[in-house]
Amino acid sequence: MKLYSHAQLISTTLICVLAAVLLTAAVSVNISKKKAAAEVQNVSETAEATVQKEETSIEDSVSFLEQNPASVISVANGSGGTSYTQEEIQNINVYSLCNEAVVNINTQVTAYDWFLQPYVQEGGSGSGSIIDKRGYILTNVHVIADATKIYVSLFDGTQYEAEVVGTDLDSDLAVIKFTPPAGMELKTIAFGDSSSLKVGQRVIAIGNPFGLERTMTTGIVSGLGRPIQNSNNRIIRDMVQTDAAINPGNSGGPLLDTNGKMIGINTMIQSNSGNSAGVGFAVPSTTAIRVVADLIKYGKVHRGTIDATVIQLSRRIAQYAGLDIANGVLISEVVKGGNAESAGLKGGTEAAYYGSRRDIIYIGGDVITQIDNIAVTSLADYYSALESKKAGDVVTVVVRRNRRNVTLKIKLVES
Repeated sequence: MKLYSHAQLISTTLICVLAAVLLTAAVSVNISKKKAAAEVQNVSETAEATVQKEETSIEDSVSFLEQNPASVISVANGSGGTSYTQEEIQNINVYSLCNEAVVNINTQVTAYDWFLQPYVQEGGSGSGSIIDKRGYILTNVHVIADATKIYVSLFDGTQYEAEVVGTDLDSDLAVIKFTPPAGMELKTIAFGDSSSLKVGQRVIAIGNPFGLERTMTTGIVSGLGRPIQNSNNRIIRDMVQTDAAINPGNSGGPLLDTNGKMIGINTMIQSNSGNSAGVGFAVPSTTAIRVVADLIKYGKVHRGTIDATVIQLSRRIAQYAGLDIANGVLISEVVKGGNAESAGLKGGTEAAYYGSRRDIIYIGGDVITQIDNIAVTSLADYYSALESKKAGDVVTVVVRRNRRNVTLKIKLVES
């Protein structure tokens, strides 16, 4: 049996312990390497998945933009690139193009005190559109009604006195004019074609609601061909209905298409409160173009009319005259030898007092009930049916005579 000294036992033990430590360290290093390699692989796989996801997202975005090219457009401004929708760009462009051609109109009117002494006070206010570089402005009749002085304020704050060129109650349109200073280049608004409008088409209104100058609102064409009775008790046919916000002060301002063309003149709203309720009406540009041409040239609109004296038929008159209808326009007299008489239109033969002033009318004549397929139940309908007619035009007139309908062809004369 071999014996070991105490020193040999100690050295052998230390060698074994050291070997165990080295073996443990080697195993730990190997495990760490494998774990690190696994983590690197996981990170790599995650990064690859993220890249694939982002690529998929970009592909989806590109696909969306290809299918919807008008959704977002980048526009450069002074501070870099800013994204606007195509609709926003159109709004911005229309406002930039037209706002300087919209004026604020304020009037002064003459009032009387308790001693019937006249004095001047503030009248109404509204909007207008510069339609000619010479200073011609289109607005509504009711904006300048009863005015003794008219002032127009331009976009730069300058104010000028204007004069009335002509007015037309039947369309509620008026043209006024101011003289721009020498060297001033006025911006104008061109007319568009209201006959091509479609319900749902986007429109833009610019005006001065509540005195807030050059305010823009947007909406759509809500309806077309609306016959609306205006403040002058005249029916304006073919009005454009819009939900673009129109408030007091917008009257006379332009209703524009997305190209900046004036397709209507904002005229009235339908509201119980007097403020915008999403139902506004504009005189169509087709009417305005015809009216403006006559107003600038003649100061009035030359329309065709039937050369006869007409009276609003009422139930009381119908009962007194023994008529079987109570709506329409009664023919009191016809011009001797005129077109209406030649066409066979008959006036009354029995004199009667009419109205509070005890005017004399003649009953027993024809009652007009229709003009060119437009029903005529009142004087407003009568004037509305002839609004677009000129002297020399021939209209088809249906009259009620001896309890039966008679159709006549009447050539119109100058009103």
